[in-house]
Amino acid sequence: MWNMTLSISCMLAVEDAPAAAEWYISALGASELWSLGSVRGLDIGGAPFFLHESNDEGFSSPVVIGHTTVRIEVFVDDPDLFIERAVAAGAVVSADGVQNHRVPWGVHRQGGFSDPFGHVWLVGDRSPLKQYSS
Repeated sequence: MWNMTLSISCMLAVEDAPAAAEWYISALGASELWSLGSVRGLDIGGAPFFLHESNDEGFSSPVVIGHTTVRIEVFVDDPDLFIERAVAAGAVVSADGVQNHRVPWGVHRQGGFSDPFGHVWLVGDRSPLKQYSS
């Protein structure tokens, strides 16, 4: 058992960190925590994440390698609204849109999109988290 406070975040490889930060701020409501130019700290609703420009040391964006290696999962009160806002700013909605899925704990509303930087986002309601909250 861990005897410490733990946080997990992700760092997304992008080709242009300032442009990507601007997009995440306007499209997803992120706020900038700090900027080192090619490396940026952002936060969406209390969940920090980071942007880092691609480099020659093996950290390449999905645009460079032609596919993504991670899917960012977001849990919000209104997945439809979150996705609509992203799509209005240039994201591409997933082929099946937002749907209700029957799962062991009931109905889970979920859909997704690809952002302009090649990252895949899956957005769902908070129902999977409710079974773990007390």
